[in-house]
Amino acid sequence: MNQAPETIEGWYALHDIRQVDWAAWEALSPQQRDAAVEEAVRHLEWALNLQDGPEGSSALYSLLGHKGDLMLLHLRPTLKELNRLELELDRTRLAQVSRRTYSFVSVIELSTYGAGGQKVEGDPLDNPYLKKRLHLQIPGTSHVCFYPMNKRRGERENWYLLPPEERAALMRDHGEIGRRYGDRVTQMITGAVGLDDWEWGVTLFGNDPLAFKKLVYEMRFDEASARYAEFGSFFVGVRLEPRELPGYLSL
Repeated sequence: MNQAPETIEGWYALHDIRQVDWAAWEALSPQQRDAAVEEAVRHLEWALNLQDGPEGSSALYSLLGHKGDLMLLHLRPTLKELNRLELELDRTRLAQVSRRTYSFVSVIELSTYGAGGQKVEGDPLDNPYLKKRLHLQIPGTSHVCFYPMNKRRGERENWYLLPPEERAALMRDHGEIGRRYGDRVTQMITGAVGLDDWEWGVTLFGNDPLAFKKLVYEMRFDEASARYAEFGSFFVGVRLEPRELPGYLSL
């Protein structure tokens, strides 16, 4: 049996994507809309300011396209904390005039590929570089791109049957592409095996969305992606602060 690479886990992640029912929103009275906005802003500030717990990070994005209007991204030490965040949102008036169109539950993950190919000794949180990645503070950049992905395990191409040395070499080459974009794009890789329908989630943060396109395009020609990767839907959005929500909902 092939040996699975060692993984190091950090905070859990929830990508919570909602679509506003604009007809239902407009059917509310002005007083009801004002109350819903005030309540939603309070909830978002509560989450983004970590008033639910001592550790984590959260951000709100306005999505483009038909797959959703808003994406809340939460990072927390436990699934229980993520569950509380989504349940608190579900109890708001805004949730009553919106629906969840997609969600993704995962955990920040580093493999030995992402740790320089070396076995990590001791507590990884004692290493400042690893801690920064495992306990990621969501960057304040203006744009986000999120997509889930799998590694192929079909009859012709099966990632999981490759020798460990070959997988490691492919991922080192793959990682080199990402590192070349390190000054423009922050990458967060989350593992979802046993947690959600896809095996990984990739979240990209940056100020120039063209950098997302160029990074993903270049990676498509890399063997690790060209032969072995399968991709889900892509979600692209712009950062939205809680104080901007009233203007967003009144457009």
